[in-house]
Amino acid sequence: MNKVIFLSLSLIIFGSFTYGQNTYDFLRLDGSARAGALGGSFVSNNDDADVIFYNPAGLQLLNGSPASFSFVKHLMDINLATLSYSMEVEDLGRFGAAIKYINYGSFDEADEFGTRTGEFGANEMALVVGYANNLDENFYYGANAKFIYSGIADRSSTAMAIDLGLHYSIPDKNWNFGFSVLNLGGQLSSYFDTKEDLPLDIAIGVSKKLENMPAKISLDFHKLNQDRDNFAERFKAFTVGVEFTLSKVMKLRLGYDNERRTDFKIGSTAGIAGFNAGLGVKVSDYQFDYGYSSLGLVGGLHRISISTYLILRRRLCPSPPGKGGTTKKKKKTPPPGGGKKKKIFFSAPPPPFQILQTIFCN
Repeated sequence: MNKVIFLSLSLIIFGSFTYGQNTYDFLRLDGSARAGALGGSFVSNNDDADVIFYNPAGLQLLNGSPASFSFVKHLMDINLATLSYSMEVEDLGRFGAAIKYINYGSFDEADEFGTRTGEFGANEMALVVGYANNLDENFYYGANAKFIYSGIADRSSTAMAIDLGLHYSIPDKNWNFGFSVLNLGGQLSSYFDTKEDLPLDIAIGVSKKLENMPAKISLDFHKLNQDRDNFAERFKAFTVGVEFTLSKVMKLRLGYDNERRTDFKIGSTAGIAGFNAGLGVKVSDYQFDYGYSSLGLVGGLHRISISTYLILRRRLCPSPPGKGGTTKKKKKTPPPGGGKKKKIFFSAPPPPFQILQTIFCN
């Protein structure tokens, strides 16, 4: 248990002294329709492949090989997409991989006199590889490695970052607690001579599945590392979400983002900025989710996601005869014309295939 306490304190102390202005803010955007509908309250999640974007430790609680694809229709011509996948490797732990990509559309290019000379685009992308395992009983740890790219017209910048996370669960009480330090790293190359900080985020989250109601409530606190006017202000960036199970195949989700409501307040009104809602429907082996997030008078974001469980292991590891089905020997028939049948020698699977079989099938 001492190593658990040491690791927890190390993450908190290390993250507390690293903050500042930043770039690559697209890393903060919710891609998942489910997470978005819950206001981004996903740090303590334990049953979704998209948890890799919020807390890599949550990967260890996943089952099977879940995969998820999401698309976000942002404001104007801005579009965002994410892809995530996780799998268990026997005797090694659980691995995950993800991609987050955003395109800002096209812009008019002009010279110093305002004369239009053409168009240019802007996009950003993050490639994520994660790992999680057991730290102690009901205690899990995880880490991500990220490569980040940003391009505007003919200029670009790159960065490397890591995410660190812890997850503790109380299964018999349906409690889950999460802690993560996200986007800890720096730029490899910058647009110009000045390098900028990454959007470091220290977050904690808790979720509870209610006993007398078919609902799960989640509460997250983000940006705990940022400077505020007083201690209470440090908890300003909180989100809360509730997921109601309406039936075996349908779920309703509601969420609230306190900081977003403050940021999108115009004058004395904020409309319904900060409020989120969504619906999930399961059809056969596929989960379809929709989420809407209000930005008040500015507009709103629409998200759609589709997730399922992949069966890669079955395809790589066919059952041998006598296990999972026997194969009958076909009766040999002479080749047409009565001649001798030409012998065909099949070589072993190519090396990449053998490597995959070694990892997944042994």
